[in-house]
Amino acid sequence: MKSIWKGAISFGLVSIPVQLFSATEERGVSFKQVHATDGGRIRYRRICELEDEEVAYSDITKAYETDDGTLVMLTPEELADLPLPSKKIIDVVGFVQAEEFDPIQFNRAYYIKAADAAAAKPYVLMREALERSGRVAVVKVALRSREAPALLRVHDGVLVLHTMLWPDEVRSAEGIAPDNKVTVRKQELEMVDSFMEALGGYDPDEFTDEYRAAVEALVASKEGEGPPVVHEEAAEKPGKVIDLMAALEASVKAAKSARGEEPAAAEKATVSRMPAKKAAAKKTAAKKTAAKKTAAKKTTAKKAAAKKSTAKKAAKKTASKKAA
Repeated sequence: MKSIWKGAISFGLVSIPVQLFSATEERGVSFKQVHATDGGRIRYRRICELEDEEVAYSDITKAYETDDGTLVMLTPEELADLPLPSKKIIDVVGFVQAEEFDPIQFNRAYYIKAADAAAAKPYVLMREALERSGRVAVVKVALRSREAPALLRVHDGVLVLHTMLWPDEVRSAEGIAPDNKVTVRKQELEMVDSFMEALGGYDPDEFTDEYRAAVEALVASKEGEGPPVVHEEAAEKPGKVIDLMAALEASVKAAKSARGEEPAAAEKATVSRMPAKKAAAKKTAAKKTAAKKTAAKKTTAKKAAAKKSTAKKAAKKTASKKAA
């Protein structure tokens, strides 16, 4: 790997000469633009709009455009001489827990290497101090014409620099979340928990770039170096979910099946508490209904007995009057 920056980490009176190396690389699909009629490559040329002529790269410099559209030319020497303390120094300004920063602020990652043998001791000191404390170092650094906040942390025994965005570079999320009041039931959350457990963890070996593989297969088939690409039918677009619980249960079953679990076990595992509660509620309601019917029968029987008793008393009174 080629070093992209040389400088020093500074904390207190300790200085560690270091080099930075890009820790990541993108391996997506890269296309070239060509003329559709003959396949000729499309090239971009640097044309001066005043002279309408191509300009050599060595004759190009930078300019800053002001609010009124004026271009202020800046030479590489002027930019290199800017009085930036962080230009060649990774200045440690504090130590915090990594959780204090939202991952949305993270930008690029760089491996940090000790520049020479003399820097090995303070390098290891910084590394072990961070590991022992469980903290990360907050720093400020200037890389590639940009000054930015960054974090220093340990990864596989190596110090890593994570550049970050400034707080005002993170856009507000206002108006993104649903503005209507949505009620989520406890049973639905429990079913999502079951889905999380059924789906399991993340296996990086099974997480592949299917788009890149499909493009490479297509290219190989067009060059006659491989089998033709089989185009799978596009999946139907999901419609509106009518029964959320049913969809969640089906998701749990599918996740368990993908992990090789028996369907019967998956079905048993996906039974939520809600149906049990509904069954219990039905039993309770049935008991209450039966109790009401029993009580109604008893009340009706009591009323009928009372009517008979009243009729008997009235008959006795009538017979006594006739005898008299």
